[in-house]
Amino acid sequence: MTDMRAQDQLFDRRTSAREKYAALVVGRPGLGALIKHELVTLLSQNTPGALGLMLRKTLYPSLLGACGRNVIFGQNVVLRHPHKIRIGSDVVIDDNCLIDAKGRSNRGITIGNGVFIGRNTILSCKDGDIDIDDRANIGFNSEIFSASAVRIGSDTLIAAYCYLIGGDHDFSDPSQPILAQARRSSGVSVGTGAWLGAGAKVLDGVLIGDGAIVGAGAVVRESVPARAIAVGVPAKIVGQRDHRTNAD
Repeated sequence: MTDMRAQDQLFDRRTSAREKYAALVVGRPGLGALIKHELVTLLSQNTPGALGLMLRKTLYPSLLGACGRNVIFGQNVVLRHPHKIRIGSDVVIDDNCLIDAKGRSNRGITIGNGVFIGRNTILSCKDGDIDIDDRANIGFNSEIFSASAVRIGSDTLIAAYCYLIGGDHDFSDPSQPILAQARRSSGVSVGTGAWLGAGAKVLDGVLIGDGAIVGAGAVVRESVPARAIAVGVPAKIVGQRDHRTNAD
């Protein structure tokens, strides 16, 4: 089955503008849910300085599925389908991030305790789930996309400009545009204590083991074992993080 594109939803003549907005952004039907979402964002989303931080810390949790203590939301943090977003305690979501749990049947986005998400980062679901475990650190201008399941293990470091792509397009029928063909997804998993260097790209279906290192700019098409070091385009294993030498 082909996914409905965002532009198809936006220009669907069978639904009103309010219904389209609610489906894409709020994620819940009814005027009450829409009004609540709009009031919270109007009062706090773009408010600068300490006042804005205080307002978002106070108001944003009322939209979320769950929210722990001492969560900091930067200026212009955008929440979509926020009732499917669950956040632990002592979390920082920096300025201009998009946290989008969109989907008809997905569980959404779960962010553990002590997580840092750098500015301009996008967490985006399309009927998929994203789980970020405790103390993970995601650098600025990164994107994590899920059409099924993406997991980031605890204490994992993801540097700036990384892209984790938990989904792909079927292109088996050359007579049809790729956009008209079904989406497929196996998901992505990054283990505990791993490190992805700046600009790394992890493609759908890849598992990166505990403690593994992926070099800056690498394109990872195949799984990386625990504590392995992978670099290059496409990424290849060049070493192991243990006391043995390569000759051993």
